[in-house]
Amino acid sequence: MSSRYTQQELLATVLARLCHDARSIGVGNTSPIPAAAALAVYARRKGDFTLSILGSFKFNKLFTGGIREQYDFSAKGRVDIQFFSGGQIDGQGNINLVGVDGYPRTRVRFAGSFGSALQYYTGLRTILFREEHSRRVFVPKVDFISAPGVSPEGVFRPGGPVALVTGLCVFSFDRQHARFTLQSVHPGHTVQEVMQHTGFEFDCPADVPTTPEPTTEELALLRGFARREVAEVYPNFAASAFMAEAG
Repeated sequence: MSSRYTQQELLATVLARLCHDARSIGVGNTSPIPAAAALAVYARRKGDFTLSILGSFKFNKLFTGGIREQYDFSAKGRVDIQFFSGGQIDGQGNINLVGVDGYPRTRVRFAGSFGSALQYYTGLRTILFREEHSRRVFVPKVDFISAPGVSPEGVFRPGGPVALVTGLCVFSFDRQHARFTLQSVHPGHTVQEVMQHTGFEFDCPADVPTTPEPTTEELALLRGFARREVAEVYPNFAASAFMAEAG
């Protein structure tokens, strides 16, 4: 990792690039890095799209009624990009938010599925995100499917996963073939390292590029506007995740 930026700044930059053309972005619970990324896009585009961050008073255009309204707007197709994580994620894009060993035998309990099954179908583009990249997270098959990555033919599904961003790399997701492809590996890491720490199979091109480092402009947006605004919901993250403001 470069001494010019933190891991959180790199990951927020990667997420922001994936959101560059968003018509709307919805950020749910416990998502400080996606929230910072969305705010950086908001600053760069001067607020020309709808941004909603759950828990925020200032950036809460969609979720004025709390999390239940998040589900309603998603069902209406009004959430273009959203971010999902999971205690487990497998190679078909399935996520597990319930626990290890499957319900009801859960040995390790996660937070719960909440409205993930609905939102995974109806949020138009879902970016999967998990900072930890390990075989306990990225498994061959999840122990419980809280929300499926793909659906059978004939099932109406306007949305689904498009990418997976981790602390090691970026994957794209092919919904037709239900499979991830390695797109880039973050600076300081290798393809071999990704393979070693990933429990599911994925497609890997012969030449995998290195994830481009954050530019001066991208860091300035993160360390300035995004840092100040994300502190409303995530004050501890804002105080610790960023280096000194650029410029």
